[in-house]
Amino acid sequence: MAPLCEVLKELGGAASPAEVREKVIAKEGITETELAVPNRNGQSRVVNQIYWAKFYLAKAGLIETSPQGLWTLTPKGTQKEWKQTDMLDLFRDVQQQFPKRPKEVEEQHQAQEEETESEPEELDHRAELLGILQNKLSPKGFERLCQRLLREFGFQHVEVTGRTADQGIDGIGVVEVNPFVSFRVLFQCKKYRDTVSASQIRDFRGAMAGRVDKGIVITTGSFSSEARKEASRDGVPPIELVDGEKLMELFEQKKLGLREKLVFEVDPGFFEEFQQA
Repeated sequence: MAPLCEVLKELGGAASPAEVREKVIAKEGITETELAVPNRNGQSRVVNQIYWAKFYLAKAGLIETSPQGLWTLTPKGTQKEWKQTDMLDLFRDVQQQFPKRPKEVEEQHQAQEEETESEPEELDHRAELLGILQNKLSPKGFERLCQRLLREFGFQHVEVTGRTADQGIDGIGVVEVNPFVSFRVLFQCKKYRDTVSASQIRDFRGAMAGRVDKGIVITTGSFSSEARKEASRDGVPPIELVDGEKLMELFEQKKLGLREKLVFEVDPGFFEEFQQA
């Protein structure tokens, strides 16, 4: 929780969830091995913990989510340097909002490691969605779904090639910048649970050579730090990376395969004046 607040301050008080995740992971020196450890829902346990930290910080009034989806520090969140001991007190205060006996509250704090195996209520759908993509779709079905997603985001003439001899190229699309300028993009779809390596990014770039100036790799897994460096290396065509977490965000933006529902949250503070009567 404390590193998350520190990162948001360093980023000017607001940032996208993906940017916050990357900065927290770098700040805490989390290794690729640690990042690859999944929880029972198949998501990165570390990323899951970051979302739980955001959940408690939001409940404590330190951060909020903007209409654009940015995680934003509130005035309370910026008022001081929050230490880990402060966060422990906030965590316990938030736990008191839930209908649990004091003993259970303490036991839940001591078992926080186990608690991160589940999802914050606001992200329950992500575990289910990622499970469908990883477990219920064939590689061909995932390619078709990526085709639909790219079309939703404005790509034109999106085709899934699916040819085994095409050096890992799964499809091609056209991005129109304006009525006068457009460019072609090759994409690759990896229905993975594991981490995509730098060598796989280099192989994809080799397949792109002489055909297009930009590529996209979409995976239900994650990318190693070396793969991310390779994707943005100077002097070679850039490759955009979409990992499982970013993929969930894109589905949410377009409400693709998702239905919105209205959820109410009780505000205990509203009732305080009436409790004094």
